[in-house]
Amino acid sequence: MSQSAPLIHPTAVVDPAARLADDVRVGAFSLIGADVEIGAGTVVGPHCSIHGPTRIGRDNRFIGHAAIGGEPQDKKYAGERTELVIGDRNVFREFVTVNRGTAGGGGLTTLGNDNWLLAYTHVAHDCHVADHCVFSNNTTLAGHVSIGNWVIISGFAGAHQFCRIGDHAFLGMGALCTGDIPPFTMVGIDGHGRPRGINSEGLKRRGFDATRISAIKRAYRTLYVAGIPLAEAKQQLAEQARDSDDVRQMLEFIEHSDRPLQR
Repeated sequence: MSQSAPLIHPTAVVDPAARLADDVRVGAFSLIGADVEIGAGTVVGPHCSIHGPTRIGRDNRFIGHAAIGGEPQDKKYAGERTELVIGDRNVFREFVTVNRGTAGGGGLTTLGNDNWLLAYTHVAHDCHVADHCVFSNNTTLAGHVSIGNWVIISGFAGAHQFCRIGDHAFLGMGALCTGDIPPFTMVGIDGHGRPRGINSEGLKRRGFDATRISAIKRAYRTLYVAGIPLAEAKQQLAEQARDSDDVRQMLEFIEHSDRPLQR
């Protein structure tokens, strides 16, 4: 693909092997490496670096000083080919870092569409982030973390390696995720972060009606408040799931958890 001179700042360095759509803009002192593909409408601000193999979709914005597609921060990495794939309409603020995958973790890091990664966010190797997430300043994801849709992580919060965070979950400021967090759950600061209810305000904003929210609250109380063993809680959730797709989603998430749930 051609690189129109007015769209590439003269101080930027773009490897001849990179593939940029005609209207991609690259700011001053930025570096685009080999085996990088960037889709139409994407803007790369000043002082950014994008290393390959990396595939970036349409209409993304890298505001400035972002480091994208770098080698994984894993001592086992030995230079093997691994990739980063980014979807469309994501925003990467200042000093965001996103690393490629590792051979042991599937060789791939992915971000979906319409995510906001605010300043100093770090997404480590082999992470998988879905759509419509907001990661506030200094959010940190260790390796192999999976994030669902519509997840909000507040400033200075983060997730331990191999953790899973379900759709519509909310982590409060400074909360640390060391176990799997089921969909719809809100985690507050209490030691390493403890479930504090459901993200009812977020669900309302996304069109969940009172009946759906009530079913999710009941499921949360069964799982976290009733004080019953997990096996018994799962049996009760299975009964509740007959009348609620949302509860069924929670149950399926729990049944596929390899790590303990966040407590």
